[in-house]
Amino acid sequence: MAQDQSPQSAHGRHTPRTALERLAGGPDRAARITHTEHLPARVGRHANWPEGVHVEVVAAIEAAGIRRPWQHQAVAVGHALRGESVVVATGTASGKSLAYLAPVLSALLPPEGSPARPAGRGSTALYLAPTKALAADQRRAVRALAAPLGTAVQAAVYDGDTPFEEREWVRQYANYVLTNPDMLHRGILPGHARWGSFLRGLRYVVVDECHSYRGVFGSHVAQVLRRLRRVCARYGADPVFLLASATVADPAQAASRLTGLPVAEVTEDASPRGELAFALWEPPLTELSGEHGAPVRRTATAECAELLTDLVTQGVRTVSFVRSRRAAELVALIAQERLAEAGAGLSGRVAAYRGGYLAEERRALERDLHSGRLLGLAATSALELGVDVSGLDAVLLAGYPGTRASLWQQAGRAGRAGQGALAVLVGRDDPLDTYLVHHPEAIFERPVESTVLDPDNPYVLAPHLCAAAAELPLTEDDLALFGPEAATLVPQLERRGLLRRRAAGWFWTRRERAADLTDIRGEGGTPVQVVEASTGRLLGTVDASAAHTSVHEGAVHLHQGRTYLVRELDLEESVALVERADPSYSTMARDTTEVRVLSTDTEEPWGEARIHFGSVEVTHQVVSYLRRRLITGEVLGESKLDLPPRTLRTRAVWWTVTDGQLDAARIHPEELPGALHAAEHASIGLLPLFATCDRWDIGGVSVPLHTDTGLPTVFVYDGHPGGAGFAERAFRTARAWLTATREAIASCECDFGCPSCVQSPKCGNGNDPLDKAAAVRLLDCLLAAGEPEGPADESGDATGEPGDAAG
Repeated sequence: MAQDQSPQSAHGRHTPRTALERLAGGPDRAARITHTEHLPARVGRHANWPEGVHVEVVAAIEAAGIRRPWQHQAVAVGHALRGESVVVATGTASGKSLAYLAPVLSALLPPEGSPARPAGRGSTALYLAPTKALAADQRRAVRALAAPLGTAVQAAVYDGDTPFEEREWVRQYANYVLTNPDMLHRGILPGHARWGSFLRGLRYVVVDECHSYRGVFGSHVAQVLRRLRRVCARYGADPVFLLASATVADPAQAASRLTGLPVAEVTEDASPRGELAFALWEPPLTELSGEHGAPVRRTATAECAELLTDLVTQGVRTVSFVRSRRAAELVALIAQERLAEAGAGLSGRVAAYRGGYLAEERRALERDLHSGRLLGLAATSALELGVDVSGLDAVLLAGYPGTRASLWQQAGRAGRAGQGALAVLVGRDDPLDTYLVHHPEAIFERPVESTVLDPDNPYVLAPHLCAAAAELPLTEDDLALFGPEAATLVPQLERRGLLRRRAAGWFWTRRERAADLTDIRGEGGTPVQVVEASTGRLLGTVDASAAHTSVHEGAVHLHQGRTYLVRELDLEESVALVERADPSYSTMARDTTEVRVLSTDTEEPWGEARIHFGSVEVTHQVVSYLRRRLITGEVLGESKLDLPPRTLRTRAVWWTVTDGQLDAARIHPEELPGALHAAEHASIGLLPLFATCDRWDIGGVSVPLHTDTGLPTVFVYDGHPGGAGFAERAFRTARAWLTATREAIASCECDFGCPSCVQSPKCGNGNDPLDKAAAVRLLDCLLAAGEPEGPADESGDATGEPGDAAG
């Protein structure tokens, strides 16, 4: 579809080019754009519906204004109708929903020519979404599409927000149930006897936005799906899995690893696309000095708040995606204040959207977004995953979202009706973002990354074996379904008294619910409730794993645009008491970390150096927090904290160097700690370019002489019990990963090291010592040591499937 190139399109919206020109027209703005990529409009390719799509479904689709499917939709529907599991991995707004709804709705209707529905419940389908918002959005979509079908399709959401009085109706009468993996894990599978008629007729399982199931969360979901398949078999059902994904590498392989089944893939996108103008934007340096005199860039949060203000003022409907709940609140708050100062009456048309809100707050924001009452929204990734926000003109990304799949998902939120769109990636002051805004080929030319998950992680697998045994006695024949480690783990669980073997198999022995042994989000522990001390009002919750760093005593907590100070954190009661305040700063926790090597799975020589992958024990403790001035990020002070240490057994990649290599790199003993420390920080910052992780999913330690290796050592480890596959991916792409790390450090314009290259926002040592120049020499020496045979080639492609070594 050709895009109108006049200043405004036919429907009155600004074209992407015009909107970008206006953004760049402010003082010193043009210099902040490091690259602009113009993706041209694309014409769609149609096909015919495959034989087997119900005639009434075709009529309903045509009534919705869709005469013929896109070619990729027809191919996917054909797989589904033949009983083949399939993943559709095409671009945002390419019609993936219709690719699975056509076969699902056809299955829910009486057969063509049948005068009435057969006796009994008939066929059913299950839809899984990673977020409640996406499930609610999909219910609206399926009800609208299925309206001409009368009462044949009974679609209902079943999640934690579903009132208890409605749940029994859903169990007995709904034939299309929309839920999330958490509810499947904790509610449906443990109570499968009450879902017997639904499971008996289960024809299709839809797994939407399946690329989001990565790391520990993805590993848990993989085991939940295996439990679902096992319970379905008990009722005589063998459902076909229909998966929808953003564009990722090897979608069939990733979907097969997630479901445990062979999965076909459909990747050629035949849908039309409007013009997309995609700008890379680097905030300017400020006159402030950071730690140790390092130059400081304006924060991406402040820059996005300013850009959001400008776009809303122009009437450009915009979503600004941010990396944290706090940033969502800050961007919305700053934009509201600036719009109020401008006096345009627009401040009430900007809001924040993030996880942790109460259900009624989320629903109200979603309604306002759909109705158009909101012109600007600052959102976390809770809004990224497929929620229909059609009608948006622009997307701002406050920092790289961690993966290219997420980046294109977020950028694709605008222009969903086929019109042109503007996307702006605003770089944060860190190594990865700085690298990307100056290396556009890493975004626009490099292949998308693989989805990393490890279902065989024993910390993941063990509680699911217990849950499976509580659902139905676990037999020898079942173990193959759960992977090669199951046969080893079950006897261990039996020795621990969690399982008991009888003639029919292994049984769960405890009174408590086995499904409560684990939190599939990988967070663990009871969520900490954030309570307003003066009123007792519950404001929201914080994950237990994040409580030490986000709601410690003295922390600034934001909720719905209001600022609170944490007065007390009670870890035993899982409660943080807060009080209203208006501080001029934000807070950031810092911790110290030690690593002990438990075992080495594999290692490869790099000349005299060696790179290793294996298991480690990490002990870390939050020791203080910084107070940073809002907008500028200037450090105002540091306060000590007294919190207990926490221990983590996980997986790590680590590399060592010898004295001979240090001599060759001209690194003197007094320079070594700073060189290792700087290389560690930068390598952590660059790893998300090669593994589907976030900087905050991984950690690192550098030691001039480590007790276990006897050599200078740099560790990078997964921040989840048992590992998440990220460190293994680092091992397999080590040469490409460390080459990018070296380039990011060397190309930074600072003299001695700054947040854009070697300083880390979560360093427990206050970013001291750091030696930028010595780090470059160290990495030059390491990378020149010869091409390793094992971990990876120069392209960064893995030589084995993620999870192999971890198994």
